[in-house]
Amino acid sequence: MRPRDAVSPDTTRRTTATPGIEITHLSKRFRDVTAVDDISLRVEQGEIYALLGLNGAGKTTLIRMLLAMIAPTAGTVSVLGADVSAGDRSAWARVGYLVEAAAAYPELTVRENLTVVRRLRRLPGSADDIIERLALTPYADRRARTLSLGNLQRLALARALIHAPDLLILDEPGNALDPAGVAEIRALLADLARRHGTTVLLSSHLLAEVARLATRIGILHHGRLLGEHDADRLDRHRRRHLRLATRDDQAARALLRAHGYRPEPATPTGLLLADPRALAEPEQVAAVLVHGGVPPTELHLEEEDLEAFFLRTVAPEGGSEHA
Repeated sequence: MRPRDAVSPDTTRRTTATPGIEITHLSKRFRDVTAVDDISLRVEQGEIYALLGLNGAGKTTLIRMLLAMIAPTAGTVSVLGADVSAGDRSAWARVGYLVEAAAAYPELTVRENLTVVRRLRRLPGSADDIIERLALTPYADRRARTLSLGNLQRLALARALIHAPDLLILDEPGNALDPAGVAEIRALLADLARRHGTTVLLSSHLLAEVARLATRIGILHHGRLLGEHDADRLDRHRRRHLRLATRDDQAARALLRAHGYRPEPATPTGLLLADPRALAEPEQVAAVLVHGGVPPTELHLEEEDLEAFFLRTVAPEGGSEHA
């Protein structure tokens, strides 16, 4: 196990050129269904990469191939430099994962479940540290079968983290957690990446949540990778417009066009302006309308929310289907 107390708080990312994950032209077909379709991506060590997609997009299938739970139909997969697709299992001791439903030995307590994992991994010490980090101390001596779904999810995350993995692969880690629990896990994962250089790959269907955590986001739909976005630049891809209304929208539209703007009708009333000049200087739009005798009764800037951006991104591929 990598000693946590030997890691400086100022440590950010490893300098090695070996990626945490590398996927090349990966596909998986189940008879006549293509679950993953020719995906290539690279996740650097110390990066938090989120696979975002609707249910049925292929996220879990992709993760299961990463973990050698199923074999790909085509393409290659490597984790921490080990070629998974060729059967190289040398990296597994450095990988933690949570895939699909959280699982535990139901008749064992939280502490006993984690002690079993420690013994299987031949780890020294006790499970107290990871129990505390996952806020499971009040439930440490409860049997797993009595836990709520949220605390069972915490236990599954504790199992994935107990050996301080270099790579953490999580399928919908926020499942069953309340908002406070989601925020706690988000802070924990961010700390692991920032302070300890842990590589994190997670899947989710919640764009707003992953945008707060991930460094990069890959949008997956019908098994295909539609695009990748740096999380800190995501706002550049969200649509923005100026919404305005007047007592005479027809006159306001003609006036704005005469001044070089391109207003479009809004629904049910008012006008929309999306041209860069209007967005940069909405006060000039107001001035034109006031001086032209049709002052605005409403004028405000609207920005597409993250969920709307995501659905618009997958819409050409049938984004309304929540399969």
